[in-house]
Amino acid sequence: MGKIIKALLFLALLGLLGLTGYAYVADLSPSKGEVKVPVTLNAD
Repeated sequence: MGKIIKALLFLALLGLLGLTGYAYVADLSPSKGEVKVPVTLNAD
């Protein structure tokens, strides 16, 4: 029973560390800019 509790605590700690790392990395937002591409329509 002690091994299960230790494993759960280890997984909880690992999840907390992963969530903390994701919070730091996920804040990287892409640069925004306007993109203009000409489109040719076949309007016969």
